[in-house]
Amino acid sequence: MQIHVVKSKIHRVKVTGADLNYIGSITIDEDLMDAANIVEGEKVQIVNNNNGERLETYAIPGPRNSGEICLNGAAARKVAKGDVLILITYAIIEMEEAKGFKPAIVFPNEENNLLN
Repeated sequence: MQIHVVKSKIHRVKVTGADLNYIGSITIDEDLMDAANIVEGEKVQIVNNNNGERLETYAIPGPRNSGEICLNGAAARKVAKGDVLILITYAIIEMEEAKGFKPAIVFPNEENNLLN
């Protein structure tokens, strides 16, 4: 049997931008993506702590050491600059593997989204 488990989590980052006219996705500082083991194009669940919105899109890398967290396309309507988000990815793995699996959880600086 296979189950869904949390693979990665970036806990409490602030939205730095929202670009309605972009094709789609969420732009994430590539340093944060690396730290959380998130790859370009991977599906990301976005939880907005400010308004309760939950949505899914895919990750694209932003400039390293920029702290960039930008929602693009229609997702831009679900956030405001400064909103606090939790970004989560999941994996489907075998039950036995899941028992010992440890997700990559990242706690960036809440003021600038950079790694401490």
